[in-house]
Amino acid sequence: MKLKREFYMQDTEIVARELIGKVLVHKLEETFIKGRIVETEAYLGLWDKAAHSYGGRRTERTRTMFAQGGIAYVYFIYGMYYCFNVVTREEEVPEAVLIRGIEPLEDSLEQMSLLRYKKTWKELTALQRKNLSNGPGKMAMAFGLDKSCNALDLLGEELYIEEGEVEGRILTSRRIGIDYAEEARDWALRFYLEGSCGVSPVKKRGF
Repeated sequence: MKLKREFYMQDTEIVARELIGKVLVHKLEETFIKGRIVETEAYLGLWDKAAHSYGGRRTERTRTMFAQGGIAYVYFIYGMYYCFNVVTREEEVPEAVLIRGIEPLEDSLEQMSLLRYKKTWKELTALQRKNLSNGPGKMAMAFGLDKSCNALDLLGEELYIEEGEVEGRILTSRRIGIDYAEEARDWALRFYLEGSCGVSPVKKRGF
């Protein structure tokens, strides 16, 4: 069952935690790529120095964050990677959840391998398999997500999130790669499924 608008309108921390175990779906032509969300980070907008929209910053890149909950926010980082976020809360409250890690569902392994490495699943090394989608840039590549997905409605038919199950403990930690964010760098706004997808509480950038 596809998540409804009401889910995304909740408090951003709640959305970030409850997205763990849900299933991300991207339709590419006639292929459905699916994976279970296992790692997220919440970004709390106006008062969060780690958020792109901190202090009400509205730019060409950040304007999507000001939309209503349930919209995709996709941006380019380090001149190399796309990152996929889920906008939360009501319109003009610029908060979002970064999807940091995905466990691919078996039927999607082949397509994700081709998108990420241009190799079949059987051709991948053990390390490549582990690193298929265990970081925000990695999972965006494996799902075929790019700037064309920015501002898509997650209640549509191209990109959406379905209900799913959590099998294991959900843990929390500080967010990753935001040492510039002063006191906000210590906020426990990262959520992850224990032991999943190569995720660990001491993992660094992981793009």
